[in-house]
Amino acid sequence: MTGSIITPSSLYGEKQKMAAAIKKVARFDLWIDPVFDQRLRDEQDISLGVCPVRGADEKAWELLSGAHIYHVSAAKDELPRQWFVDASLLRCCANLLCVSSTGAGYDTVDVEACTRAGIAVVNQAGGNAASVAEHTLGLMLGVSRRMLECDRRMRREYGFSREDVMGHEIREKTLGLIGIGHVGTRVASLAQAFGMKVLATDPHLSAEEIQRRGATAVSLNDLLSRSDIVSLHCPRDGSTLKMIGEQAFGRMKKGAIFVNTARGGIHDEVALIAALQTGHLAGAGIDVWDQEPPPLDHPLLKMDNVYATFHTAGVTHEARRNIALIAAEQILQVLNGDKPPRLVNPEVWPTFVARYFALFGPSQPHATRQSGAGLPA
Repeated sequence: MTGSIITPSSLYGEKQKMAAAIKKVARFDLWIDPVFDQRLRDEQDISLGVCPVRGADEKAWELLSGAHIYHVSAAKDELPRQWFVDASLLRCCANLLCVSSTGAGYDTVDVEACTRAGIAVVNQAGGNAASVAEHTLGLMLGVSRRMLECDRRMRREYGFSREDVMGHEIREKTLGLIGIGHVGTRVASLAQAFGMKVLATDPHLSAEEIQRRGATAVSLNDLLSRSDIVSLHCPRDGSTLKMIGEQAFGRMKKGAIFVNTARGGIHDEVALIAALQTGHLAGAGIDVWDQEPPPLDHPLLKMDNVYATFHTAGVTHEARRNIALIAAEQILQVLNGDKPPRLVNPEVWPTFVARYFALFGPSQPHATRQSGAGLPA
């Protein structure tokens, strides 16, 4: 009987295959709901590495260079720029298959660079939609009813009348939604419960789909000129940066209210300041900023008719847990070779599959199966 000959090279090859079977996920130690780590550590073939975001560069590079998944903070002013996902970082991460954003946004990820490198990018769109929608309505009500203005005046002065802070109902007013995806659809539903008429514009959806989501489709210019309240719910990308500037604010009704719970940079802060200072706009509810948090001397923070929050629309216990669980489950789908439901760059998928097979081999059973677990776009 002829036996197999085990050579050092074949033994090395077997060890490499065994090592490759362990799928590595890396993240920094920024706050995340514990369910994320718990879910991944339930899987025997998953290795989760967590590194300090500051003061441990050598360890961080060691972790990232061997990772298959990088779960990266979506907060551009929270994550040091050296850990942003760009071409220079990707060159050091030969095994990286997927970049997973911690939120719906992905401001810290160069999607085009990832696509060129054959790396999938996923986000957690919809995971915090209920929280953001509630916050949006809170800002609308707070500004329209002048609640915050009344609160501030009560804390610093005496002798003003209730009529001095008299606001307006939102009932029977027109709400214009710029973007009607996960959050916009929920805002439309809540607004209708208050008796509002809802308009929406979204270049990615047909008029019929916008109607199905609870709004009447109109052009951007019509929306601006007809709405009593304009609320942003679109992504931040090259096509939307500074989209709402001097001209757009000028097209809005005199006395209208502007709300942004989407991303900083979609509206022009300088133009908004001017529109409020001239009295053209009655007020604004702003959750997102060019710089987060904004400097204490920011002009918008000095205005009583501006309801300002610190990018907290989606930051609730419920939303953070939901997003963490969605992220963990989606990472597991990717590491099983399943096409994830929130794939930001779907054109990368054929290249991803080839790279996945090269790393884990054809024994992995699911590398071309699509997941059907996604939420509406």
